[in-house]
Amino acid sequence: MAEEAYNSSSDMKGLPKVLVLGPPLSFSSLQPLYSHKFHFLKPHLSDLSLQHFLQIHHPPSIAAILCSPNYSVTAEVLRLLPSLRLLVTTSIGTDHIDLRECRRRGIQVTSAGAIFSEDVADMAVALLIDGMRKISAADRWLRTQNRHNTPWHLFPLGSKLSGKQVGIVGLGRIGMEVAKRLEPFGCIISYNSKHKKTTVSYPFYPTVVELATNCGVLVLCCELNEQTKHIINREVMLALGKGGFIVNIGRGGLIDEKELVKCLMEGEIGGAGLDVFENEPRVPQELFEMNNVVLSPHAAAITEESFMNMCEVAGGNLEAFFSNKPLISPVTLPE
Repeated sequence: MAEEAYNSSSDMKGLPKVLVLGPPLSFSSLQPLYSHKFHFLKPHLSDLSLQHFLQIHHPPSIAAILCSPNYSVTAEVLRLLPSLRLLVTTSIGTDHIDLRECRRRGIQVTSAGAIFSEDVADMAVALLIDGMRKISAADRWLRTQNRHNTPWHLFPLGSKLSGKQVGIVGLGRIGMEVAKRLEPFGCIISYNSKHKKTTVSYPFYPTVVELATNCGVLVLCCELNEQTKHIINREVMLALGKGGFIVNIGRGGLIDEKELVKCLMEGEIGGAGLDVFENEPRVPQELFEMNNVVLSPHAAAITEESFMNMCEVAGGNLEAFFSNKPLISPVTLPE
């Protein structure tokens, strides 16, 4: 209540209203930097429903939203805001936003842009190395078995990364950064994307099944949408083969998670490195018991350096919008 009283004070009069949904992880850092420029409305601090909260704050006066990737901005949410013209998300992905409704309504959308690309690519390679060389598994094994003087040669062998055939699903900014990092390992890169890219020399496969058939590793970097949901299904996993390894730093819904668990348990694929999951924050319990799986809590994009960059980009997009200047990282909306 004290927070809402402050937001209603005369200090906020005249400032553009920005509805904060989530809130984004970076909001605690972003708010003090921009609170003198924007009136942040924070329904997460209220016991009211979003609809009732907005009724207090006069919906026609709200032109912008700042949201986290964990908040679904549906058509129903957008309908509560008749004057909305900008939606700023602090993530690279936009699968939590009804982009078609935004296009229909003339609402501009901005994302984190390219600021996370290098960090996410670093994590993809880290998960791959960790999983194939069994680094996390070795750490767990040594911490438990060394107490009993277990002979070290009993720890199972890992697999080398050098020279592996790696298929990248989605050769965008992040996919290209992953490829750039894997080339020095001598990895043979190929890819699948919505369209073949004339600017790269990597072999292109028109389907993910063909890519998996010709690779020992798949790295998922594409966005999640209607076309890519469960793009990694049982057929793809069987094509990848028993020694195959999957890394997912895209979105959990890219993989049919139930089939992934089955294939791992049945030994149909060799392992996985997962930063994202289909029903976050829930993770299938079976994965916790597997030493051929490396898990990360959707943290690929989060580093100390990129955290502040994220604040600057989100705040900069808000400033640009309310100053009638070009947006820093606009999202192209679907037809």
